[in-house]
Amino acid sequence: MKKFFKEFKQFISKGNVLDMAVGVIIGGAFSAIVTALTNNILMPCINWILGGEDGLQGAYTFLTKKYVEGTTEIDLASSIYIDWGAFITAIINFLLIALVLFIIIKMINGAKNRMEAMKKKNEPVIEPEPQPEPEPVVDEHVELLKEIRDLLKKDK
Repeated sequence: MKKFFKEFKQFISKGNVLDMAVGVIIGGAFSAIVTALTNNILMPCINWILGGEDGLQGAYTFLTKKYVEGTTEIDLASSIYIDWGAFITAIINFLLIALVLFIIIKMINGAKNRMEAMKKKNEPVIEPEPQPEPEPVVDEHVELLKEIRDLLKKDK
């Protein structure tokens, strides 16, 4: 059991897990902002465009209706229905989050590309020093034969 907790502690201590935890927390806060934007700004505008008081919030398809006793008011807690307004709101939330994440990733990639370009621009160009021509390797036998030849020429 101690080994399990030791491995778990090592896993949690890794930087990637901590980065992921920070991302999840920020994502939760960002999701709350997007939900507030959708519910409090976009949905009232959509409802106003649709011309109704309830707009999408009243867009239900009832599979079975239950009424409050003695009235013609529908009891939503007991009825079975499809809530199109909630579905459309979720789609709008998703599209907003996807759009913002796309913009953020695009900005990060652009910044990375600019940084890499600046690094390449600022790096001094180091040309390799020219290497001297290597001296040809001469076989001992060839050298000996050349000496013999020279001696024979000299003696003649």
